[in-house]
Amino acid sequence: MTRRTWQIVSVVLDVIFINLAIVLAFLVRFKGHLPYFNFRAYSNLAIFITLIQLSYLYFYELYEAERSEGFSAVFSSVVKAVSMGTISIVALTFFVGFLSFPRLVFLISWLLMIVLLISWRLLTAEVLKINWPKQRILVVGTGNLANQVIAELKARSDWGYEVIGAIGRQGSQVGKRVDSIPIVGTMSNVVSIIREKQVNRLIVTRPINQRELLEELARSSEGKVKVEIVPDLYEIFIGTVDHNLLSDIPLVELTKKPVSNLVIGSKILIDKLGSLFLLILLSPIFLVITLLIKFTSKGPVIYKQKRVGKEEKNFYLYKFRTMVENAEQLSGPVLASENDKRITPIGYFLRRYRLDELPQLVNILKGNMSFVGPRPERPFFVNRYKEEIPGYAERFKIKPGVTGLAQVSGSYATTPENKLRYDLIYIYHQSIFLDLKILFKTVKVVLTGSGSR
Repeated sequence: MTRRTWQIVSVVLDVIFINLAIVLAFLVRFKGHLPYFNFRAYSNLAIFITLIQLSYLYFYELYEAERSEGFSAVFSSVVKAVSMGTISIVALTFFVGFLSFPRLVFLISWLLMIVLLISWRLLTAEVLKINWPKQRILVVGTGNLANQVIAELKARSDWGYEVIGAIGRQGSQVGKRVDSIPIVGTMSNVVSIIREKQVNRLIVTRPINQRELLEELARSSEGKVKVEIVPDLYEIFIGTVDHNLLSDIPLVELTKKPVSNLVIGSKILIDKLGSLFLLILLSPIFLVITLLIKFTSKGPVIYKQKRVGKEEKNFYLYKFRTMVENAEQLSGPVLASENDKRITPIGYFLRRYRLDELPQLVNILKGNMSFVGPRPERPFFVNRYKEEIPGYAERFKIKPGVTGLAQVSGSYATTPENKLRYDLIYIYHQSIFLDLKILFKTVKVVLTGSGSR
């Protein structure tokens, strides 16, 4: 099974056995009976008790599939988690006044929880074995630190790690070996090696120019490679960074995942409910705009255009038509400008107050877009920008948005390069709070008619 499936199954089993331990504790304490008055104290708090215990299991890293310690470390973590959870639950029942929760039940359930949570982990160790995805790893460096990293990776080959080579300083090192791993090239040809050997993870163990490396990877369309470095003092001093561990070796990830699953899930929920609510609420405005467009210019009311979305998948974006019919028939694909003569009088008004974007609520409801994200661009311009602008493909890691950081921060005529900078800042720092901030700024843009598109 996959790592994510393993984590979900682990949580489900923990939920079952946490509550089973408490029910069994009641049965032991009351000799096979569940007295209504006492048991109600548990049933009223069951959700909170479960969440508290799960939180401590998470804090003690019992849902980390990459744990390399043996049984004794897992046993110790379960005991600590269950003990801290039980203490917290005792405090909870005291402060909320559920004094009918029998104290002996706490002690019995504490013991049963430890036994059950450890037992299922032991019994299902093989059944729940994770099928780790293959990681083809290239190590930059040939010194002692590179040796340590390679040794740790080889010791974890059952996690899918495959070290395919090392990168040396000089061409004369090519063909030699580091801990039985061949030196396959130097930094001058690292990008071609990554492409040739289908590398998806790069670990840097010696000082390099990180900016140049990342820009070179982005420029060569190899930006999906995960790049990590063993940090030097410089990397540590420049600011707070998220880090991973390879045994006791810290790794700082330069190419991190854009967003957590919690944020993704929250955004999907907000998008679905929010778009449905706004479509109903704004239906009278839809009707008025429809009539204005219909009676002031020829052509369809709704204009649909192919755009590039998440993972570079095409979809049709909906807008109220603001230009004359067949506006690009002679000019071909061109970006709209502030004083574009193709825009209708009603179109100017709709664009100024962003009312032409309202039909994109349908795109959000369909799942093509989100409220906040990089603005979706047409395939013609995407293909051009991917060739001209390093890192442009990064903006397709998340769903495009009706509004975004570039739209509320930059000017109307800001360059594609600057828009990309705003998009990447958003992608790698997004949160629900940042989305709310952008949405509030968007409301200001709509009400004042200022800002960019």
